[in-house]
Amino acid sequence: MYLRPSLLTPVIVLTLALPGVWAMRQSGSVPAASTLTRYVTIAPGESLDAIVDKASRVVPSDNQLSWQGREMIAFAHFGMNTFTDREWGDGQESPALFNPSDFDARQWVRVLKDAGMKMLILTAKHHDGFCLWPTATTVHSVKSSPWRNGEGDVVAEVSRACREAGLAFGVYVSPWDRHEPGYGDSPRYNEFFRTQLRELLTRYGDISEVWFDGANGEGPNGKRQVYDWPSYYRVVRELQPNAVIFGMAPDVRWVGTESGYGRETEWSVIPLTLRDAAAIRPGSLHPLDDAFVPGDLTAADLGSRDAIRAASVLAWYPAETDVSIRPGWFYHAAQDPRVKTPEKLVDIYFSSVGRNGVLLLNVPPDTRGRISDADERSLSGMRAILERTFAATVAGPSASRVFPTTDRPMTFEVPLGNENVFDVAMLQEDIRQGQRVEAFRLDVCVGEVCREFARGTTIGHKRLLRFPEVRTAASQGDGRVRLTIEQSRGTPVVSAVGLYKMAR
Repeated sequence: MYLRPSLLTPVIVLTLALPGVWAMRQSGSVPAASTLTRYVTIAPGESLDAIVDKASRVVPSDNQLSWQGREMIAFAHFGMNTFTDREWGDGQESPALFNPSDFDARQWVRVLKDAGMKMLILTAKHHDGFCLWPTATTVHSVKSSPWRNGEGDVVAEVSRACREAGLAFGVYVSPWDRHEPGYGDSPRYNEFFRTQLRELLTRYGDISEVWFDGANGEGPNGKRQVYDWPSYYRVVRELQPNAVIFGMAPDVRWVGTESGYGRETEWSVIPLTLRDAAAIRPGSLHPLDDAFVPGDLTAADLGSRDAIRAASVLAWYPAETDVSIRPGWFYHAAQDPRVKTPEKLVDIYFSSVGRNGVLLLNVPPDTRGRISDADERSLSGMRAILERTFAATVAGPSASRVFPTTDRPMTFEVPLGNENVFDVAMLQEDIRQGQRVEAFRLDVCVGEVCREFARGTTIGHKRLLRFPEVRTAASQGDGRVRLTIEQSRGTPVVSAVGLYKMAR
C-alpha cells in the first residue's frame, strides 16, 4: 500500500505512507486528465517528439488497471488431457474417461489463495472440445461423463469456490475445437462458439478475464476455420463488461514466451495493427475492438522510441506472462519430481511482476481433481520467501521532504537510517497517468560521495531489481539513496520506491 500521486501538487513530495514505503508525488508538467486516453493515432510525418508526447498520454482502462493490480494470477489446466496423460487431445476421446476421484475446487482455491494468487482462470474448453460445463451445444462434455453421474459442472464448482474465497474468476475457452463437426464451416462454427461463450458468461457470475489463444486448424471439411474475433468481443463486452480479454484481443497481450520471463524493457504502450482506421469507435469503452487485428507480438522490442517511430496507432496493451509450475500444462504424474522449486518461482516472480507484467502461473490439478502435494509445497515455499522479503522496507524517510521539479535529469533522494543492508529495490509509476520512465539509476550516497548500485529502463506498474548487497553503517552518517530519472516521456510520475533485503 502507498499514497497515490496528486494531480494538484505542484512539487515533488516524498511522503511516508505505511512503514518503510515511500510515495513520490509530483505534478508540474503532468498532462491534464482530459488529455489522457486509451489510444492515440499518429498522422504521417509527425515528428518523433510529437509521437513520444502522445505515447506519454496513453493510459489503461479501468478493467486493465484492475487486472494489472492483481499482479499474480493462476491458471488451472484441467480436462480430458488430465486423464489421457496428453497435452493436446484430438477430440476423439470418450467422455467416460473424465472421472476425477476426489474433486475439490475449494482445495484448489485454498492452495492458490495461500500462495498469493488473486484470480483463477479455468480451462473450460481446451482444443479437444471437451466442455467442463453441461453445455447444450454438444454431448462432448461433463454431462456425458460418469463424474457426478453426469450431473456435475466443474465451472460452477470452481467459480463458486472462487467467489466464496474472494478470488476473481476467469475462463479459458479454446476457439479451436477438434471435436466439433462444424469447425471449418466458418459461419456455422462462429455461431456455435458464440453460443458457448454466452453460456459461460451468463451462468457463473462475474468473469474477470476471458482467455483466447490463437490455435487454429482445419475442420473435417478440410477448410481452415476463420474466427470472427470482433463478434466474440461483442459477446464478452455485452455479458461481462468488467472482464479483460486476453490474447487475440486488444486488452491484454501474451508476453511472447511460456517461460514466465518478461522483457527487461517492457512497455505497456505499443503500436497496434488495425484492419481499418475507420473502424475505430471514438468515445466507446472499447474503441479498437472492431479495428483490431491479432498478430505476432513476440519481438524483443515492442515499445521503444524506435519501435513507435513508424506507428499509426498506439494503445495501452500490457503483457501477461504465462508459465507452468511443471514442464507440461496438464498434470502428468511422471512430472512430479520436476515441479519448479520455490526459488525458481521467486525468480520468475521478479522477472514477470517485477518487469511490468502480470504473472499467470499454471497449477494443474491431478486425476483426483486436487492440486498435488508437490505443487502445494513449492507454492507455499515461494509465498514464504516473498513475504519475508517484502514484509518491510529496510529504510524510509522519517518525515516528508520536498524536492524541486526543475532539475534535469530528475532526482529524488531518500535518507537512510543508521544502519542498512539491502539488495532489492522496488519502483512503481502511477500508470493511471501513463508509463513514462525510459531510463533510471539508483545510487547510495554518503556525504558527497555517491555510488551506483542499480539501473534499469522501464518501470510501469512495478519494477523489481536485485543487485549485490549494499551496506551502510551508522558511523558514516548522512546516508541516502538517490533515484535519478535519466530519460522519460514527459514528466515521470513515480508513486513508490522501496528497499528490501532478499530472504534466503
